[in-house]
Parts: sequence; structure tokens; C-alpha cells
Amino acid sequence: MKVSQIASGLSPLPVQFPDCCLSLSTTLLGTLTQLLPERPKFTLSVGSGSGLLEALLSHHDASRSVEGVEVSSNVNRYIDEEDMHVAGGAWDLNARAQQASALMFVYPREPRLVSRYIETYGSEIGNLEQIVWLGPKADWADYETCFRNSHYSEVLFLGDEDGLAPYETGVIARRHI
Repeated sequence: MKVSQIASGLSPLPVQFPDCCLSLSTTLLGTLTQLLPERPKFTLSVGSGSGLLEALLSHHDASRSVEGVEVSSNVNRYIDEEDMHVAGGAWDLNARAQQASALMFVYPREPRLVSRYIETYGSEIGNLEQIVWLGPKADWADYETCFRNSHYSEVLFLGDEDGLAPYETGVIARRHI
């Protein structure tokens, strides 16, 4: 199914899709595209999986560019080939993050990988302005420490009013100066 067909079937209320861990809604797409950087800046989604969320975000607002990185390019079904990057393994960092203005982690599996991206690409002088974390509310406690002592400890929480399912949360962590 094409991204445009999936997008036209979305509603303001979150719905689960087989190709995406995160529940999706038009409300969520609107919320995220307002927060993500505009072109020529871009967001790098680490662990993008099928790329459905990333492609929907770019489709929802063409002034936003969301690229993906995954261990295997075979799982990508929706991100354009030129915007898809491959990591050497589950613990490998992708150097494309060095140019990204935002990183996005959707249902990440390992807090240490998030910390490594922050430590490697999140210096005061780098391009990285914000980090988006989306996942189960129950998992946030495991990830909060990744941000607490970093340059990205200024956080904004997203919830059901922003188009997430009641059991999910989103965190926009901005670089503080």
C-alpha cells in the first residue's frame, strides 16, 4: 500500500498499524511536523524499521525531511532509497547523525544506544538541536537518565492530546545552552 493511501485512511484518533510499533493518527503527524526542523535541515530516525512513520511525516508536510537508519535496509518499505541509511549492527552509530538537526527514536530497544548517540553527536557545538523519543509510558523511566545529564535535559512531554495512544508518550528533548 502506498503512503498516500495509508495517510488518507488515518483519523485524528490513534490506530495501530502492522508496519509500525507506534500508534498513528493525523493529530500525531500534525504535532510532530510542527516540532521537527524544516528543510534543508533534517531529522534522522534511528531504528526506523519499515519507515512508515517517517514517510508519513514527510508526506504530511513536505517541508520536513525525515531520513531513516536501520541495521538492514531490507525492512524498509516506505522511505525513499536515498534517505535510507544502514548501520553496521545493533550497536553501530550512523555518521549521518552528525549532520542531523534532530534525532528520533521510536520504541527503541536499548537505552545505551540512545546515550551513545547523545554522547557522540550531541555536543554544544554540533548541529543536533533536539531529540524525539516515542514509546510506551512504562519505558520512559529507563530512558530518562539518557537525557538528564546531557545537553538535552529540557523536555516537553506529548500525550493523548497530541495524538498518541493512552499507553504511549513522546518526549521532545531540546538542547539547552
